[in-house]
Amino acid sequence: MGVFDSRSRQEPAYCLERERLSQVASWDEFYQTRHLRRKPLVVAHRGAPNVLPENTLASFALALEQGADVLETDLRFTKDGEIVLFHDATLERMTEGAGPLRDHTLAEIKGLRTWAPQRRLSAQRPPALIELLEMTQARTPLLLELKDPLFADEEYARKLADVLVAYQVVERCALVSFKPELVQAVKRLLPAIPTGHITLNNLLPIPNTELLGPFWPLLFANPFYVAAAHRMGGIVAPLDTTPERRMRYYLQLGVDAVLADDPAGAIAAMGGKA
Repeated sequence: MGVFDSRSRQEPAYCLERERLSQVASWDEFYQTRHLRRKPLVVAHRGAPNVLPENTLASFALALEQGADVLETDLRFTKDGEIVLFHDATLERMTEGAGPLRDHTLAEIKGLRTWAPQRRLSAQRPPALIELLEMTQARTPLLLELKDPLFADEEYARKLADVLVAYQVVERCALVSFKPELVQAVKRLLPAIPTGHITLNNLLPIPNTELLGPFWPLLFANPFYVAAAHRMGGIVAPLDTTPERRMRYYLQLGVDAVLADDPAGAIAAMGGKA
């Protein structure tokens, strides 16, 4: 039994139902069994941001309650070298703070409240990566988008690698980015971790890429994209945070996962997860 075994400590109520919410424990397990699944995985994009502030623990907890299989989030570094879950390079859009995130320490960022939808100030604070890892207890697959250019530096790439190893989640995480060099820097330290590429303009799947995130219009411009990616052994999750209106097409193509700002809405659009 490891330190993250569900029977070794008290858990939040939603964690007690993870087996019901998702049968996928790791990206490798999903890859090996995806041909048996009738529906794509639902990847909660920054949690449930239509209801609660994006990239906050409450938002991720709600996404799991709604039935999300995977949690997606964004990683950046603070002034003191801590990894936080934050999309933008600056604080204004999502917090009551101002200026570049990297100019603030973790303690300073944790002192900021976040904006909920309709520009309502909430009590939720931007979390550190380790807080999400502690909350999910190595039981929920995570899709980590590397936003900070510092990840290209081995010193900073190692910070992430060390955290993932320490929390025993290497097999349950996948790394993606618009910038392949950021992912490659961490991959050199963690060869076993699944990695991928997000693209706005590649009409063809990139060879030797495990996870592919094509901007959704590309799948209309090239209806054979998913089939070609599957022949190469790739997993396809369209870059489309509102997939409901295109769900029928995605099901026809056989995409492996859908990204969603509204996990419950995405599940309903695919006719449930059964």
